[in-house]
Amino acid sequence: MRIRVKICCIETEDMARQAIAAGASALGLVTAMPSGPGVISDALARRIAGQAPPGVATFLLTAETDPARLVAQVAAAGTNVVQIVDAAAPQAYAALRQALPAVKIVQVIHVEDAGAMAEAAGVAPLVDGLLLDSGRPKATVKELGGTGRVHDWAISQRIVAGVACPVYLAGGLGPGNVAEAIRTVQPFGVDLCSGVRTDGRLDAKKLGALMAAVRDV
Repeated sequence: MRIRVKICCIETEDMARQAIAAGASALGLVTAMPSGPGVISDALARRIAGQAPPGVATFLLTAETDPARLVAQVAAAGTNVVQIVDAAAPQAYAALRQALPAVKIVQVIHVEDAGAMAEAAGVAPLVDGLLLDSGRPKATVKELGGTGRVHDWAISQRIVAGVACPVYLAGGLGPGNVAEAIRTVQPFGVDLCSGVRTDGRLDAKKLGALMAAVRDV
């Protein structure tokens, strides 16, 4: 099985081209968040998404959960996937399906403990995919991604085995541990931000090492 690689926190058009040239199959474009790196404007997200070649998915990361505002934001950004990083009600998914039927919906599940399994099982039938991350949505200032922390992969593996939709794995991944993560969790894809950066910029050597490690699994 080919593992998809999503490079997240893309901040410039050059960074997007660099990720695609390295072999990324998806780009993550981060909009306003309570915390975390890589935030860009919806307008810049639209420019980057518009330049992505066929076959490269563009994910709009949003903390918005109000159905009307969520639909408006995704439509303005022009991505082909929306990644909802906070808990959303079924009405939000229904609004997206009705207004933007071509846009895929990926819901983030923050794996803090075994309770994430029930959360994932409940959401999976309503969306096109899940992304397992290491945020803390109940923190005083919500952490909804880009933490650089690894969570319990045993829980993630059980989620992957228990749902029918594709699942991306995120949280503290890099060239040194991505192969072990893939072997353990068996995800559809992996998602990286800080693990392929140096001083906040994409690092060509780390990107190359990451892609080599994924290919070798």
